[in-house]
Amino acid sequence: MSQFAMYGKFKAHPGKGGELAQILLEAAEASKADEGCQFYIVNAAEDDLDTIWVTELWRDAEAHAAALKNEGAQAMIKRAMPLIASVEPVKLRPLGGKGLE
Repeated sequence: MSQFAMYGKFKAHPGKGGELAQILLEAAEASKADEGCQFYIVNAAEDDLDTIWVTELWRDAEAHAAALKNEGAQAMIKRAMPLIASVEPVKLRPLGGKGLE
């Protein structure tokens, strides 16, 4: 199996980027206990604080899918949904580079 990477671009409703970022930072903290998650980084666009980017690297796509089914993840998703205007996921297959095994 190969590693799975994903960039998620979350556009929050106006003025809700900070709240959304806090929930995603909670997800990042929770991901530390998930052995399938190799990194989960939350970023705010410098020129638009209502646009939040998440950069993820997982052992494989199955580990990512399993994490989304977790009860805690489901609760965070439920809290985040009203804050989100749109989501643009970009699924990737890592090829190599610094930080990849």
